[in-house]
Amino acid sequence: MSINRRQISRRSILAGATALGLTSTLAACGGSDDKGSGGSSGPVKLTYWSWAPNMEKVAAIWNKKNPDITVTVSKQASGGEIVSKLITAKKAGNAPDLIQVEYQSLPTLVSNDVLADITKYAGSTKSEFAEGLWGMVTLGTDALYAIPQDAGPLMFYYREDLFKKHGLTVPKTWTEFAETARAAKKAVPDAYLTTFSSNDPGLFAGLAQQAGGKWWTVDSAGKWTVGIDDAATKQVAEFWGGLVQEGVIDNQPMYTPAWNNALNKGTHLAWVSAVWAPGVLVSSAPDTKGKWRMAPLPQWKSGENVTGSWGGSSTGVSTDSKHAEAAAKFATWLNTDPEALAALVKEVAIYPAATKGQSGNVLTTPEFFSDQADFYTTAGEIAATTAAAAWGPNVNTAYTTFQDAFGKATKAKKESQFDSALATVQSKTFGDMKKQGFEVTEA
Repeated sequence: MSINRRQISRRSILAGATALGLTSTLAACGGSDDKGSGGSSGPVKLTYWSWAPNMEKVAAIWNKKNPDITVTVSKQASGGEIVSKLITAKKAGNAPDLIQVEYQSLPTLVSNDVLADITKYAGSTKSEFAEGLWGMVTLGTDALYAIPQDAGPLMFYYREDLFKKHGLTVPKTWTEFAETARAAKKAVPDAYLTTFSSNDPGLFAGLAQQAGGKWWTVDSAGKWTVGIDDAATKQVAEFWGGLVQEGVIDNQPMYTPAWNNALNKGTHLAWVSAVWAPGVLVSSAPDTKGKWRMAPLPQWKSGENVTGSWGGSSTGVSTDSKHAEAAAKFATWLNTDPEALAALVKEVAIYPAATKGQSGNVLTTPEFFSDQADFYTTAGEIAATTAAAAWGPNVNTAYTTFQDAFGKATKAKKESQFDSALATVQSKTFGDMKKQGFEVTEA
């Protein structure tokens, strides 16, 4: 999908911004002029809102080398809280210069005129990233609203010791995944291959992304289409709903004491997760160190090679910044410079979005995968196959509705309710966009 920059900003996104009561206009051709890095004398001081731990240590490296452009990191909460705070700050005209933004939040912030188009300052960084990741920060347009920072490609994690013990096969397709789930249940009646969790919509969104789901799209005239219940996503919902109904996949939520115990005791033999999973296993399943292995995500068709993503963030420049060029310069350094990437890995513990940051000595094999020396080599190969996500301006509505509707469906253990839950997410997301004033239709 290629959309003229002015068309998407003026016709579709501005429509929603107007409905939300914003009075400022969107920058159609980039961020504000940089008045502090070349246009005026004196040092430039930038503020960077970020929730990542130790980000100030990475900024300190920049500040030491660039005394004329200093960056101060302001710690913030992540998720919906920072999005709401940014929108409020924008309305008051005092949004920070730089912003850490989750990929799914980009359309919301663009529609509220928070993020500047930094194409003229950082468009040349495109070659540093996989195509799918780049698509997430351009929103499928000619504009660039942020620079990718970290990635969360989906993978399949499994207990290698238990797979060998019970003669289970590592699935290469989702059909094989279902067969492995049945075999695991037969071999260990009180265990499951894994669980379907309704408390984190990001995983389901990533699975739909891999299957080809396009939850939000916008045409060249600026009209949005909501297709959360498209054929690809229905396939995913029905697949998991069928396995839950069959009783071969658990239905308990992730990140609870019970879920931690299932991983630690081996009553969950696998976990569909992202590249950051090893860090979770350290605290959730401490007794299983050295027993896990990672493999590519199962495919819908044999021979395919594509994955979805779960999590990840980017660095954007606000439309309130009086130093857009300087801010974009820092954002580019932060996410593409080898020294910065090494610091992000060491200090912030992220998996870099930049392809050159996904290999090298700085990425040491996770302690839980000591027998898999090629962990990050494999992860890099998987990351390169990440499909572009299709996010919209009201992801928060879709996610909240998902948690409620799919929470009920998982408790009911009925495939039909997984279908109806998906239809509910679709209808409420569409209705919310229409209410906000977007020109929108349903797929």
